Amino acid sequence: MSEAAREIVVYGIADSVYVQIARLTLREKGVPHRVEPVDPFVPGGAPAAHLARQPFGKIPAFRHGDFALYETTAIARYVDEAFAGPRLQPESPSARARMNQAIAILDAYAYRTLVWDLYVERCVKRERADEARIASALPRAATCLRALSDLAPSAEWLAGDELTLADFHAAPIFAYFALAPESAALFGSQPRLSRWWKRMRARPSVREIGPTESR
Repeated sequence: MSEAAREIVVYGIADSVYVQIARLTLREKGVPHRVEPVDPFVPGGAPAAHLARQPFGKIPAFRHGDFALYETTAIARYVDEAFAGPRLQPESPSARARMNQAIAILDAYAYRTLVWDLYVERCVKRERADEARIASALPRAATCLRALSDLAPSAEWLAGDELTLADFHAAPIFAYFALAPESAALFGSQPRLSRWWKRMRARPSVREIGPTESR
């Protein structure tokens, strides 16, 4: 059986940032896939069948035929390397390192601050928002945006002159963050990042797969 004929499944929920990252990579590579719903946030956590494929109960998990994989960065890199389509990882070691640095910043610092501390508090909890948590998140958010903007000060894309996995790792995070009212001033302080986000949010893949609220 050819690679193209083997079923590709992403396990998770459509509104998950990390499920969206995996699906954006597949979409940009032109790879058909289906999503099998798995919600790890239900009472009792992820079902036993999912724990068998992802022992930590997180999403997404991934299957390509009989090849199973979990962890979003591993999935994205596998998809880029296993399928035809535009290359999403730079060839030069320095450019690839910059891409990996951007992804690490997003995972270690930006995701929790921009999504959980700002978007969830302001847009999901609304009247129950923890204003102290939001206030303490704003300086961290500013640092995240500045650090990402400084990665490649004159480049069109997040980590350099090439569109890479870093751009698709960032897109779902920023799609949620942009829904928080506080994002306007923070974007305004980083014009390069603001221009990057305008380009990204206009891409068909981001419009198709990103958060329902931002479509």
